[in-house]
Amino acid sequence: MKILVCISNVPDTTTKITFTNDNTQFNTSGVQFIVNPYDEIALSKAIELCEGGKGTVTVINVGESATEPTIRKALAIGADDAVRIDAAPRDAYFTAYQIAEYAKSNDFDMILCGRESIDYNGSQVAAMVGEFLDIPSISIIKKLDYDGTTATVEREIEGGKEVISVSGKFIASCAEGTAEPKIPNMRGIMSARTKPLQVVAAKEIAQLSKVQQFETPPPRGTVKLVPAEETAKLIDLLHQEAKVI
Repeated sequence: MKILVCISNVPDTTTKITFTNDNTQFNTSGVQFIVNPYDEIALSKAIELCEGGKGTVTVINVGESATEPTIRKALAIGADDAVRIDAAPRDAYFTAYQIAEYAKSNDFDMILCGRESIDYNGSQVAAMVGEFLDIPSISIIKKLDYDGTTATVEREIEGGKEVISVSGKFIASCAEGTAEPKIPNMRGIMSARTKPLQVVAAKEIAQLSKVQQFETPPPRGTVKLVPAEETAKLIDLLHQEAKVI
């Protein structure tokens, strides 16, 4: 069994976000990058499925050379090898196309990724990869079992859960609960230095979207405390100032 896991290089959640070039580009100066947490869940599930010599796990990242420390972290967690598509991931369409083009020439049984990246929260790549490859795409799964030919996955839906069986190749985006994220040990960290990391040139594709401008949310205002007995004043503030009623 061969599993391909897509990983994103994202800013740590404690990072202060700023922009450059007239607010059209993310400012990476001084930013600590990590493996996207949802992708870590997908990676941990892939490793779990391949334990005991049942298969191999390849991680793939669309990014420039600065993403290699993040890729090495994924190798330290337990991936067998890695691929870096040498290009800046300008949007979800571009990223999905690059992943699909690589997957077309390699015989993977399944492709896993996180439900979304924590920087743009788009949840688009998995579905696009499925469309490019003409394979089933299952979004936001909570459980995955695989018997060698058929995968059984569970998704949460309104009022319950949905159980899906899929035979053959597929792609699934993983959410919390699919697997417990693994922490790299010293042996994994040391072996990650020598594991194969292949760099592949990006494929040409038309650019269909362009960032016009990024905006940060407005700063939080001061808190006003209203005594419990002054409900009329509270209602007036919510109506006149906050304008939420």
